Amino acid sequence: MQFQNTILEMVAKGEALERTSEQLCLEVERRLPGVICSILRVELDVLRPLAAPSLPTVYSATLDGLVVGPGVGSCGSAAFLKKAVSVTDIESDPRWTRFKDLALPLGIQACWSSPICDGAGRVLGTFAFYFREKRGPSDLERSIVNTCVNLCAIALERHERVLERERRTFVDFLTGFPNRASFNAALSKLACNNADVWALLLLDVDNLKVVNDTFGHHAGDSLLQIVAARLAEAAAPHSIFRLGGDEFAVVIKGDDAVGKVAAIAANIRDAVALPADCDNHLIVPTATTGSAIVSREDESTDAVLRNADFALYHAKETDRGGYVHYTPQLGSAMVHRVNAIRDVALALNEDRIEAYYQPIFRLDTREVVGLEALCRLIRSDGEVVSASAFHEATSDARVASQLTRRMLTLVASDVRAWLEIGIPFQHVGVNVSSPDFHSGKLDEDLTEIFERENVSLEHVILEVTESVYMRRRDQVVAQAIKSMRAKGIRVALDDFGTGFASLTDLLTVPVDILKIDKSFVDRLVPGDASEIIVEGLIGIATKLGIRVVAEGIETEAQLAQLQDFGCTLGQGYLFSKAIPRTEVTALLLSSAQSPANMLRSIGITRRGRRAKG
Repeated sequence: MQFQNTILEMVAKGEALERTSEQLCLEVERRLPGVICSILRVELDVLRPLAAPSLPTVYSATLDGLVVGPGVGSCGSAAFLKKAVSVTDIESDPRWTRFKDLALPLGIQACWSSPICDGAGRVLGTFAFYFREKRGPSDLERSIVNTCVNLCAIALERHERVLERERRTFVDFLTGFPNRASFNAALSKLACNNADVWALLLLDVDNLKVVNDTFGHHAGDSLLQIVAARLAEAAAPHSIFRLGGDEFAVVIKGDDAVGKVAAIAANIRDAVALPADCDNHLIVPTATTGSAIVSREDESTDAVLRNADFALYHAKETDRGGYVHYTPQLGSAMVHRVNAIRDVALALNEDRIEAYYQPIFRLDTREVVGLEALCRLIRSDGEVVSASAFHEATSDARVASQLTRRMLTLVASDVRAWLEIGIPFQHVGVNVSSPDFHSGKLDEDLTEIFERENVSLEHVILEVTESVYMRRRDQVVAQAIKSMRAKGIRVALDDFGTGFASLTDLLTVPVDILKIDKSFVDRLVPGDASEIIVEGLIGIATKLGIRVVAEGIETEAQLAQLQDFGCTLGQGYLFSKAIPRTEVTALLLSSAQSPANMLRSIGITRRGRRAKG
């Protein structure tokens, strides 16, 4: 009883399995002089030495890795047959033919082994007595072994539960890769006192959410497992981790880490981008990767991880499916972006986002026909900051959507105020971003905000930059533009000519207004190719029924040329810079057209329909 309590107490306190097993053997050998005790584990039908304090280390090492079977000594046979095996003469027993030369020189003549099983009958290990005489077990020894086998089963089952908890803690169930906890532990062991000795590669599986939403999570899980298998082969022998969701990491060690990480990234790209059968759906996966290498400037592994994050983020923003390696220049740009996101988020919370307006004029009469709303951030010291200074904040979808909603709210309130004092106000353009379209709430927000102020959506023009309009031929944006125009909301294509949009694109995704970018207007001097381009754009757009607004007009010469080309509307410092609402009100009162002229100047009849031509 005392012996059992000693071992059970060790199990209950969580003592290491090896120490508990060794103590059990010593307790037995103290009670049974002349008996040598041994405990082996069985893992996937393979023998693993656990405790044998009275046997030479070399003997136990020889048993390590043996596959159980009917001819593998007493222990291997007992594990295979799932019943006790007593060999009373090792020298003559065929089960010991391969192993008797190990036992006999030690004076061991006989061996009796019993399987250790769990409640379901699965063999966990073996418990053996070695004898120096050719004999079998006595009744007392049988009684002690029965007790020991039960104690061993308790200890081994508890050990397996501990291992399973650790496995769940440190291993990703879906892929079998070490998880984020393992990754954090691995990073903590890396040193930063030598440059170029290890690198970190981060990987995101592209479009996992689309696969989950389209084909279901079984297909998404299958995709992750296939990518993981390909990643394991492409990045071998380096350490691979699944950080969660669609994120993986590879820790690359050794000389020339920069060269290795670039080569591994290329291997991953080629290996991943092969057709895959994901739950009976054919999918061609792609992955975006970013990397960083430890440098002398990195004070901790967190710095390297942050740099790799920067590189991955930049790759997703600029070259999805591609690879970017971190450089200090990239880090500076990312820090600037993070700071911009933080500053705008704080300004939104503190109500320091304001709408300024740049008027749009008729070029012939210089009368105001509309406005473009421009976002301004008011710093805590009162400084007014233009949108170009914090434009990178719109790369964050949440901040971008909040910024647009704030601007729509300000514009709707201002338009209501202008209408109430009798200004013949027609329209204001509001810039919208890619996240606004992808959120699926832009139409809903527009309707809600302007209905609350009792302002018709006829007074709104959504301005979409060419980069958003043409971004990878984004079908979400294209469909949203078509849907809004069908509801009578007008759309202007801003910055036209600065990207990859062409006039033929306007046939598939039509807009109502084309805004010629300032870069073309700046070059309106005799002999410059911009003359031909601008004149051609105005002529073609007019024939397509699209109104044209020239941006950035700063000189009378530019104004005269634009008029010669047939352009009727424009904005720029020649007329007015962007001004706050109080100054806009005064300008509208003094400069606005009569209602009838204003309507005709932007191609709208009094019934709200577009005039022909």
